[in-house]
Amino acid sequence: MYKAPVEEIAHMLSKVAGLDQAMEKGEAGELTPDLLSAILEEAGKFAGEAAAPLYEIGDREGASYSDGRVTMPRGWKELYTAWLEAGWNGLSGPVEAGGQGLPIALSVAVTEMWNSASMAFGIGPTLTIGTVEALHRHGSEKLQAVYLEKLTSGEWMGTMNLTEPQAGTDLAALRSRAERRDDGTYHLFGQKIFITFGEHDLTENIVHFVLARLPDAPAGNKGLSLFLVPKFIPDENGAPGLLNDVNCVGIEHKMGIHASPTCTMIYGGGAGETGEPGAVSWLVGEENNGLACMFTMMNSARLYVGIQGLGVAEAATQLAQSYANDRLQGRRPGNPADMVPIAEHPDVRRMLMTMKALTGAARAICYACGVALDLAHSNDPQTARFWNDRASLLTPMAKSFSSDIGVEVASLGIQVHGGMGYIEETGAARLYRDARIACIYEGTNGVQAMDLVGRKLSLSGGEAVKSLLSEFDAVVEDVRASNRPEFGETANALAAALADLREAAEFLGRNGGDIALYGATPFQRLFSLVAGAGYLARSALASDAAERVALARFMAEDVLADVSGLKRRTMAGAVLAETSVAILA
Repeated sequence: MYKAPVEEIAHMLSKVAGLDQAMEKGEAGELTPDLLSAILEEAGKFAGEAAAPLYEIGDREGASYSDGRVTMPRGWKELYTAWLEAGWNGLSGPVEAGGQGLPIALSVAVTEMWNSASMAFGIGPTLTIGTVEALHRHGSEKLQAVYLEKLTSGEWMGTMNLTEPQAGTDLAALRSRAERRDDGTYHLFGQKIFITFGEHDLTENIVHFVLARLPDAPAGNKGLSLFLVPKFIPDENGAPGLLNDVNCVGIEHKMGIHASPTCTMIYGGGAGETGEPGAVSWLVGEENNGLACMFTMMNSARLYVGIQGLGVAEAATQLAQSYANDRLQGRRPGNPADMVPIAEHPDVRRMLMTMKALTGAARAICYACGVALDLAHSNDPQTARFWNDRASLLTPMAKSFSSDIGVEVASLGIQVHGGMGYIEETGAARLYRDARIACIYEGTNGVQAMDLVGRKLSLSGGEAVKSLLSEFDAVVEDVRASNRPEFGETANALAAALADLREAAEFLGRNGGDIALYGATPFQRLFSLVAGAGYLARSALASDAAERVALARFMAEDVLADVSGLKRRTMAGAVLAETSVAILA
C-alpha cells in the first residue's frame, strides 16, 4: 500500500526547490514551515488511507456510460466528497473566491500524493485547478461571480476542450463554431473528443472551457476564442438550472486510467432544455484571443501531468522495493544454504537504485518549476521576469521527463516483480498502464522537446539557461569544497555532464530547422538528466542523510553516463535527416 514520503517531499520542496527561502522572505503567502509540515502530513494520510484503497476498484470497474450519463466506480463519489470537504481543491486558489492562496508548489506536492494513490483520481481536480486559473485571469467579473467560488472549492468541476477528430496538436484545424446572440451569450456547435471528466456524477455541475471559432474569425490559431459552457445553466440564485445543449455521447475504452472518463462531447446537438439549438456559452477573455487564455490552463496542466508521472514513479518504486524485500529467491556467495530476498541481488539493486534516482530527479524538477511559478508573481518586474523565464524553461522538462520516467520506472517495477509483475493482481502492471498516457496528452513529449529547443533556450537572449547552469556550477564547487569522500566522483561527473549540455545547447543555437528538431528529444532528455542530477546533489549538500548523498552519487556516476551519448544524438540531426529519407521513403 502506498505511503506518502512526506519527509522527502518536504525536504525537496524546502531545501532544494527553494520554498524555505520564499517563506523567509514572505513570498509564500501565509505558509510557514509548521503549516507546511501539517498540510503534507494530512495530505499523506488522505492519499494513503482514503484514496489508495479505491485504486484497484477504480481500475477494475472503471467509469461506465449509459444514455448520456457517466457513473463513477463504487466509492469514488464518496471519496471525492471527502476530498472536497477537506478543502484540498482550494489549496492554491484565490482567497477572494474562498481559496487558501497557498503556493502553487505546495499544490504540486500534494498532487503528487493524489496521483501516487490513484492517477485516475488525481487527474480530475488538476483540470479544475486549471479552469480556476484561467477564469481568475481572463474571465469577466460577472462570470467570476457565478463560477469562480464553486470551481475553487471543487463543488463544480471544470474541463478543458481542445481536441477534435481532425485536430489534435494542430489547433488551427478546429471546426467547432460559436454564434453571437443579442443578449451577450454565444451558442456553440461542434464535437470534442478525449475530454477528461467531460461527464461524471461527482458534482452537480460541470463547467467546460471550449475552444471554438466565430463566423468572422480569421483563419488559423488567431481565430480561436475561448468559451465557458456549463452543463446546467445557473439560475438567478447560482444553482444548476436548465440542462444546456451539451451531451456526452460515449466514453473511450482505454489502456489505463479506467476510472477517469474520457468523453466524446457534442455541443449543439439538440440535447438541452433551453428551447433552441446550440450550447449557451459565455466568452472568456476577448474574441479571437482564446488560445492565449487556454494556454493559461495548458501550461498549468503540463506541470501537473509531469506530476502524474512522478506520482506513478513513486508508487511503483515503493511497490517494487516492498516486493524485493519480501521475495526470497536465489543464494548469495558466503550464504549458500538459505535463499535471500531478491533485493540483495546486484541487478535488482541496480534497478531499484535507478528507480529511486529517476523519481528523485523528476520530483526536484517539478518542485523547482512550481516554486518558480510562485516567485514569478513578484511585484518587482525584473524578479518576476527572471522567475517566469525559469518556470517557462523548466515546464517542458517537468512535463516530458517526469512522464517519461513514470513509464520507465513503472516498467522497471514490473521487471523487479518478475513474472508476478505481469500478473494484474500485484498492481505493478496497473501502474504501467496508467502512466503511459502522460507522455501523450497535454502536448506530446516530442512537442515539449520542440518547445524547449525552439522557444525556451532563447529566453532573455539565452540568459535563462545560463543562470540555471551557473547554479549547477556552484553545486559542483560546493560538492568539491565539502571534502566528503562519500560523494565519490559526483563533482567530476556532474561537471562533465554540464560541459556536454553546454556543447549540445550551443550546437542547437547554431543550427535551426530540421537539424535542431531532429535532436530536440535527446537534448530534452540530456538537459533533464543534468538538471535532475544537479538538484539531487543540492539535496545531498543540504542534508546529513547518508542515503541522499548515495543517491546523488549514483545519479551522477551511473545515470549521467547516458549524457555523452545523448549529446552525440542531439548533434546527429543532419545524419538523421539524410538517413530517414532513404529508410522511411
